[in-house]
Amino acid sequence: MTLRIEVFDDAEAAARRGAEVIAETARSCAAAGRRFAFAASGGSTPWPMFEVLAGMQVPWAIVDLFQVDERIAPDGDPDRSMTHLRDALLPAAAAASWHPMDVTAPDPEAAAAAYAAALPARFDLLHLGIGPDGHTASLVPGDPVLDITDRDVAVTDAYQGRRRITLTFPAIDRAVSAMWFELGADKRESLTKLAAGDRSIPASRVGTPDQLLVCDREAAPVSRA
Repeated sequence: MTLRIEVFDDAEAAARRGAEVIAETARSCAAAGRRFAFAASGGSTPWPMFEVLAGMQVPWAIVDLFQVDERIAPDGDPDRSMTHLRDALLPAAAAASWHPMDVTAPDPEAAAAAYAAALPARFDLLHLGIGPDGHTASLVPGDPVLDITDRDVAVTDAYQGRRRITLTFPAIDRAVSAMWFELGADKRESLTKLAAGDRSIPASRVGTPDQLLVCDREAAPVSRA
């Protein structure tokens, strides 16, 4: 696994670079005559990045837009990542094929299995985030889903008041590339552990071969050399 790090002076510059990575990968897939399989993570940090992406030249018609994780909550709920993803990307991304996690299904386990069956063989690009506790996707410290190896999608225990549906490490690790996008000083400690390969946090267990961290200066990891 290789982690490249790009640090920008402010959140605006970092958001533009993160959007460029997504748009460039989509255009590369289009030039190769194939679809672009992309999965977006939740949380509030990436909203500015997706708003910038909506203003870029993206071949949306060849984009398959999946979710890395989602909170189990009603449609339109402000806790739902999909609510904010649609707000940020529509109408620009109306031509994309949207693949939301069915978190309103009466049987979350069955919904997770159905989502897994609809995934591509591997993603071209995953957008990942990291929490102050070192979680990524909804793979949080102490949750049994951390150790799942035989399923690509799973249902978590409650975390911050919500159960979630999340990609597991096997699905994440098969991706061609992963882009971490982070802003703010509260992420610096976790990103420092990520950059050091500290496996005490779930994020450091991500094994996607090519990984890029895009962050602002406040979030930038501290060298332990």
